[in-house]
Amino acid sequence: MPTPYEFHFHPSIADISAGLWNGLVNANPDTASPFLRHEFLLALEQSGSACADTGWQPHHLVVTQDGRPIAAMPLYIKSHSYGEYVFDWSWANAYEQHGRRYYPKLLTAIPFTPSHAARLLIAQGEDADAITTAIAQRVIEEARHLRASSWHVLFPTQEESARLAQLPLQDHGHHRLHPRIATQFHWFNRGYTSFDHYLESFNSRKRKNLRKERDAVRADNVHFERFSGNVITEDLWQDFYRFYQNTYQVRGQHGYLTLDFFRQLGATMPDNILMIVATRDGRRIAAALSLRDNTKLYGRYWGSLQEFQFLHFETCYYQGIEYCIEHGLQSFDSGAQGEHKIQRGFEPIITHSNHWIADAQFDAAIGDFLQREREYVEQYRGEAEGMLPFRVG
Repeated sequence: MPTPYEFHFHPSIADISAGLWNGLVNANPDTASPFLRHEFLLALEQSGSACADTGWQPHHLVVTQDGRPIAAMPLYIKSHSYGEYVFDWSWANAYEQHGRRYYPKLLTAIPFTPSHAARLLIAQGEDADAITTAIAQRVIEEARHLRASSWHVLFPTQEESARLAQLPLQDHGHHRLHPRIATQFHWFNRGYTSFDHYLESFNSRKRKNLRKERDAVRADNVHFERFSGNVITEDLWQDFYRFYQNTYQVRGQHGYLTLDFFRQLGATMPDNILMIVATRDGRRIAAALSLRDNTKLYGRYWGSLQEFQFLHFETCYYQGIEYCIEHGLQSFDSGAQGEHKIQRGFEPIITHSNHWIADAQFDAAIGDFLQREREYVEQYRGEAEGMLPFRVG
């Protein structure tokens, strides 16, 4: 008879050994990502980007059995909904209008990172269904103990989302982890040997338009260089951070992430870092920072000091596509939103999330809303597929 699971909540990822955490991340490499790594989460916390003061109070979960770690999950106590990319502001407003508190809430996600990957890190050979059920029951107990309104799991894999949605939650009436879907646009490598080979898959008009965009950037005398993390100098980090903050400042906002966060990533995850830098007349004018693993490129952060036509598309998308082709990467996750990506060959995919709501009335209302929203999202994805630039057949 197996002994019961033991659950341990940690106020910092630093309280969990990197070997333990990364061992569970690496247990399922097909559903992992660099954002799950201990180094990435530690950089967020140690730089002050994700901590209690910024509304991201770490409450990470580790599950053991007989003293042996068998599962883990990133978890935060949130006091707002910024930096999540799965929008629940209307739910928070409804709570407020009814004199209720929506915050705090519990959140399983990677801060400021709308990229799908495993959210429940389960050791190989373990009963994933049993552990998922046990984790859900325990986190819901914790939510009630903390008087949290809800628990949200953002950007899990499709399989995880389905498993969470079907859980037999005990002693909680009709409550469930409602599934929610949304759309992103990702690029897929169909065995291309060059960017021109990729453009051969476009219809004539779309191919001509894209080439015009690239030619316009070259005509502005803009050049590009690529840097991995271990060769990015301090002055380059400084320039990148100025670009990054400038994209927020022009909108009267401030970037979520600190310079120390980016420096720490470069030092602790150099092989996962790609910086694409745009220069003009010998001056750096823009940059895009991506992460990568063995199969995928993840476009994440961008900024510029000068505006040039199509500079954003070239720096953030076309340079990334070229890099994927040259390095044999299978796909390019360029981040949330962006219908402008469709005509450039980024295909609509479905992303997932799950939501447990403590209050019975709000639970029913939100569940009904998500059912109706699903129909719209599925219709939208079909329409977006019809707008792709590829040649028929």
